[in-house]
Amino acid sequence: MRVLCAGMMRVSKRKNNTFESFSEKQLRMLSWWCPSSPDRNFDAIICDGAVRSGKTVCMSVSFVAWAFSAFDDTSFALCGKTVTSLRRNIITPILPVLRRLGFDCREKLSQHLVEIEYSGRRNRFYLFGGKDEGSAALIQGMTLGGVLLDEVALMPRSFVEQALARCSLDGSKLWFNCNPDTPLHWFYEEWIKKSGEKNCLYLHFTMDDNPSLTPAIKRRYESLYSGAFYDRFVLGKWVAAQGLVYPFFSRSVHVAEPAGIPSRYFISCDYGTVNPSSFGLWGEYGGRWYRLSEYYFDSRREGEQRTDEEHYASLEQLAGDLNIEAVIADPSAASFLECIRRHGRFRAVPAKNDVIDGIRRVSDALKERRILFSQSCTDCLREFSLYRWDNTAARDAPRKEYDHAMDDVQKAAEFIRDSVLSKMAALRAPCDAAEKLIPAAVWPFPTYGELMFGVK
Repeated sequence: MRVLCAGMMRVSKRKNNTFESFSEKQLRMLSWWCPSSPDRNFDAIICDGAVRSGKTVCMSVSFVAWAFSAFDDTSFALCGKTVTSLRRNIITPILPVLRRLGFDCREKLSQHLVEIEYSGRRNRFYLFGGKDEGSAALIQGMTLGGVLLDEVALMPRSFVEQALARCSLDGSKLWFNCNPDTPLHWFYEEWIKKSGEKNCLYLHFTMDDNPSLTPAIKRRYESLYSGAFYDRFVLGKWVAAQGLVYPFFSRSVHVAEPAGIPSRYFISCDYGTVNPSSFGLWGEYGGRWYRLSEYYFDSRREGEQRTDEEHYASLEQLAGDLNIEAVIADPSAASFLECIRRHGRFRAVPAKNDVIDGIRRVSDALKERRILFSQSCTDCLREFSLYRWDNTAARDAPRKEYDHAMDDVQKAAEFIRDSVLSKMAALRAPCDAAEKLIPAAVWPFPTYGELMFGVK
């Protein structure tokens, strides 16, 4: 155990042309379980606060080191919103760090398992995604020495409680990290406010607790958010969302026409029968996406309902003779998706239905002016001024009114994000291959692990 604790301190104090030292709060997280730590008798640790404050990687490395100080031939759980996000946020950045510390790590992708050996000991770290209520069944029946829940506020309570119930071995500990949510969130009520009762070490982080962030990077993150999202992700506060969902939307900033002919097109759809249907035609020009025109049909306003075929005819009219890459529609609109496929002209793509993630993606795109709107999109522009948070909801949720064009804009932001990510993945493959062929001493770029710890 002393060797592992010394290893934690050695990495944190390392100063050369690659790493910066960790902050006092990061050091406390890294070593809270060590025999010399005044925090060693806590049964759990919670780290919450601002984005990019250095919580995730530090906690992950500390979790693995603690596991080997306390157990051998034991199973542990690493949990994220999805296994994909868990690999991106934790596994990819920490494996190089663990190997530098002397750990032998072998990832078994098909089994969602990482086997790690150190100093004659071997432990198993299983990866789980807690995306919905059904996820609790995935972890049921296991016996664990400990569990780390990354972004615990995004997981359903049933999954978290099932994971905690698996930690029945003597000496097991519980590890949580998250960004803040609404103060009515169950995790805030049951764990953060009751951390003393549960014998839990609670550490609150801000961006200032991550010494690798430069002032310019901090200013960039501060400029990305406003309202409740600024309070949560920049200030690290548990606050309720109130008022307009997009208070920073401005006609003078976000209403514009492309200076030339777009090179790519797609259509986003929010389909309704009794409720309004809203379709948006999007075109890419100069690295930005423009909502060029729209179709908006409100059956209550018009005094009649339209069939799938009538809505499809309006979709054809909106597309004109343009080459449309895809039509993105709500998966619950099964009959309309089938109507699109039956006609054979457009590729119909079911959208994801996570409203809060969609709002965040739209917020990011608006802040960076990656999406802009034509003056002709009158119903979409009208809804931007009316789309508000529901102050009575226990979880973040917008009011179910004036949200139809807003829903199709969220689907558009998702498609734009996914198209960028696919290009990044295609570029990353040859870069990763080249990194393996070139000696570290002459590799000209920082590795993923170095980026996560901070590059001078």
